[in-house]
Amino acid sequence: MKHVVCATGTGPVDAAYKAVDQVVAVHGDLSEFSVKAITRGIDAIGEVTVRITAEDGKVYTGRGADNDIVVSSAKAYVNAINRMIQTTRSKEGK
Repeated sequence: MKHVVCATGTGPVDAAYKAVDQVVAVHGDLSEFSVKAITRGIDAIGEVTVRITAEDGKVYTGRGADNDIVVSSAKAYVNAINRMIQTTRSKEGK
């Protein structure tokens, strides 16, 4: 299934995270965000690691890598959100 949403924020990463929140209808409070280059050169791949905190206080980590830092950031956030959703579904027996 393909979703198309539009969001604005204080920057492209904030806007991407808000768009993801609209699609999945859940929100994780971003508690940590880090970027590091995992290859060398001007076209280096950037790896983003995020930690989000759920409403119940549990912390979930996500990682994403891409040549585009905004894409890496979105991948990392989606990875963390997916972990949070999966944990919630497991608890509910779904």
